[in-house]
Amino acid sequence: MATTAAYGSWASPIDAALAASHDGRPENLGMIGSELWWTAPRPAENGRRALIRKRADGTEESVLPAPWNVRSRIIEYGGDSWAGAERADGAPLIVFVHFDDQRLYAFEPDTPGAAPRPLTPVSAVGGGLRWADARIRQDRGEVWCVLEEYTGESPTDVRRVLAAVPLDGSAAGDRGAVRELTDDGRRFVTGPRISPDGRYAAWIAWDHPRMPWDGTEVLIGEITEDGVFSDVRAAAGGPEESVCQVDWAPDGSLLHVTDSAGWWELYRIRPEKLAAARADGPAGTARPDSEPLCAGREEEFGGPLWRIGLRWFHPLENGLIAVIHGKGSTALGILDPDSGELVDAVGPWTEWAASLAVHGDRVTGVAAGPRSGYEVVELDTRTGHTRVVGSPHTDPVDPAYYPDPEVRVFTGPGGRDIHAQLYPPHNPGHRAPEGELPPYVIWAHGGPTGHVPLVLDLEIAYFTSRGIGVVEVDYGGSTGYGREYRDRLRGQWGVVDVEDCAAVARSLAAEGLADPARLAIRGGSAGGWTTAVSLTDTDVYACGTIIYPVLDLLGWATGETHDFESRYLDTLIGPLDEVPERYRERSPLAHTDRITAPFLLLQGLDDMICPPVQSQRLLAQVAGRGIPHAYIAFEGEGHGFRRAETMIRALEAELSLYARTFGVERSDIPPLELTG
Repeated sequence: MATTAAYGSWASPIDAALAASHDGRPENLGMIGSELWWTAPRPAENGRRALIRKRADGTEESVLPAPWNVRSRIIEYGGDSWAGAERADGAPLIVFVHFDDQRLYAFEPDTPGAAPRPLTPVSAVGGGLRWADARIRQDRGEVWCVLEEYTGESPTDVRRVLAAVPLDGSAAGDRGAVRELTDDGRRFVTGPRISPDGRYAAWIAWDHPRMPWDGTEVLIGEITEDGVFSDVRAAAGGPEESVCQVDWAPDGSLLHVTDSAGWWELYRIRPEKLAAARADGPAGTARPDSEPLCAGREEEFGGPLWRIGLRWFHPLENGLIAVIHGKGSTALGILDPDSGELVDAVGPWTEWAASLAVHGDRVTGVAAGPRSGYEVVELDTRTGHTRVVGSPHTDPVDPAYYPDPEVRVFTGPGGRDIHAQLYPPHNPGHRAPEGELPPYVIWAHGGPTGHVPLVLDLEIAYFTSRGIGVVEVDYGGSTGYGREYRDRLRGQWGVVDVEDCAAVARSLAAEGLADPARLAIRGGSAGGWTTAVSLTDTDVYACGTIIYPVLDLLGWATGETHDFESRYLDTLIGPLDEVPERYRERSPLAHTDRITAPFLLLQGLDDMICPPVQSQRLLAQVAGRGIPHAYIAFEGEGHGFRRAETMIRALEAELSLYARTFGVERSDIPPLELTG
């Protein structure tokens, strides 16, 4: 029998430790022969990422013990951090990036007594040398990848090129032994994709002030006998066209995902078109014609390139193409590029990560659903059968405690649509007193070019099973709904995102689903910005949780963040030299006198993207003003918490803030000390 108790006071078996232990997901899928490999999070091991091998007999093993951490810091958000190949004897050869020193290492796990050996040197300049998106070229005895090289102490003193690293280790102490494949001055590049005949390399490039979801180009270079890229030409993309992935089909066609028609869609340039364009004249002349393979569906077949090497499609040997696609939620499908027929995999998954691997007729991806966390799933394209082959979801508690999400479309200012996912309070052992309305927390995602997946999240369940509702808002600017929806935030950051979150909150109250006096907002990174601005510019929320936020636009635009996003505000706010007053007017730091609601501020002290100095400025401005607040800083944490102990403390502190603000008694969490 259910116990009657106030919302927010319910007892739940989903504690913070359980939620922390299930944080993160498998990534970086790859095949070595017939074996599947990937990286997996280890929150209990200082947040490192382990390299997992699934042997032919079905067993899984962690290949590299702690403290090895397979993770790249390129553009701070990282990229594909390992590559593998079969040696002549069939044994695997691994090349990976170790997070602690960012060096490339080679490892032969089946060689008795073998240990990882460094392939690249350590640089003392700025952020050092960083590597990602590698391809092993055993025919040349090299690894071809992206090199990010700091040339000074400023976070923007950096260059990125395509480079070749010798597999013999000769570059381990000598930067000069690293061979640069091309450098046309582009600020950002992805790793090279080699054509089936070995004659060409294709990659994506872009420059400041554009972000990759604003405008990128596909570049193609001829591979010379001495292994450099020459006669580099643009084949697709442009300043207002975002190409997020490029690869080659087995017949030599160039495949790429572009949003030239308003949605990220898959296009093909046939080999004869590529050849004709090169024969027509020198670089800079007419580009080859491309044909859409999935036009008119109003779905995304790609996404924002936040990490180098994300993969939304993968060609198969038989000419078909595995694709991840959808509007809002996503599916894995098999596309026939000639007929346009698209057949989706059957299963309970509603979100597929941008990571795919292919072996013969089998496609493997990372997927999750409303009742399951992320797991490694294989599709047999001959039979249509799907099965979980790695990191299988297991219910750590009775799934009756999981929330039941509702996909909603709310109405915002001017009648615009706002996509959101509603998670009402739910607990089989409790019910609320008759007539009581529940508290709700609005979750503003990061990015802001982000997207909320429709998947089981034990952090959300942590709150909903205690009687606190959650609604995740895909405010204007979010991805997954086409370019027009994404471009709503151009020049309007701190306006549209704040308005959309507030509109959802007010709608919940107006519908009688939420207590209007017990609404909160929380978010990290760009979501932390939206939370902070919401507390200064609206009176909707009773409190807020601000997590590693952007708070000072002027500081962020003048050297307080990393290179990748150092010009992002040109799009989100406007060029600094044109609208300097807007930078001051929009910043929460300019309006701390308007904050009246309690807040919790959480910050990683090693954060290079949203540095602690911005949080410290906010604290200095609110000190002594009678605004109840708490600040918790975490040593060893950067942008995005990875350690179990950090996530536990942060989650319990957040719940404590809501319990205190909403007038709920809880004795199962440490009290949060607020100061004014």
